[in-house]
Amino acid sequence: MPGMSQETAPAASPSAARDDRRAQRLAKRLRAFAAAHGGSADGVVEYVGRDATRIVLVGADGAWGDQVAPSYAVAQRAAELSGVALQEAFEGETALRVRTSAYEWKRMAGIQLGGRAV
Repeated sequence: MPGMSQETAPAASPSAARDDRRAQRLAKRLRAFAAAHGGSADGVVEYVGRDATRIVLVGADGAWGDQVAPSYAVAQRAAELSGVALQEAFEGETALRVRTSAYEWKRMAGIQLGGRAV
């Protein structure tokens, strides 16, 4: 409100403060991932369900990983705080950079062939 001093400004709601702390913690993990995988990362934010959103990361070296946030807004804020460049979708250059290991290939083959998941 115009003319309102900081002393009389309403405090942030408890849920907003909690979401900010969650975004800060996630941002720390996103920065660590980027630092460990070539110094940068691209990300895609995807809904998992009503109470979860997934941030899929692809490092500059092609390594990939993910983090789960409690909401889309928290995921976006975490990416913004961390410097991760968000992409609209997991396709194109971002998808082409992903490098899978033998673990992923073995796991996918086991699931597809009805075998035991690794």
